[in-house]
Amino acid sequence: MTPWWWSWLLTVVGITGLWLAGSKKRLGWAIGIGAQGLWIAYALATGQHGFLLSALAYGFVYTRNWRAWSAVREKWAAHEEQETVFLKAVKR
Repeated sequence: MTPWWWSWLLTVVGITGLWLAGSKKRLGWAIGIGAQGLWIAYALATGQHGFLLSALAYGFVYTRNWRAWSAVREKWAAHEEQETVFLKAVKR
């Protein structure tokens, strides 16, 4: 039997990561990826090896989505910069 706090820790870390990622904070994606290490530890400690596969899958998806959001963010920053230059030129 595992300590009762495992489920609480995994829940708090997971929800925190999702909340921050949904708020477009890079830290959220990092927490989500890092949480998979906790899931792997949990799987090994409890002998529930099915969680190993899910942790790898979640880690892959978190990484993929983090990269996708980063690409969108870079494009948006470039767009905002171009818009600022254009607006300054129009105001002259």
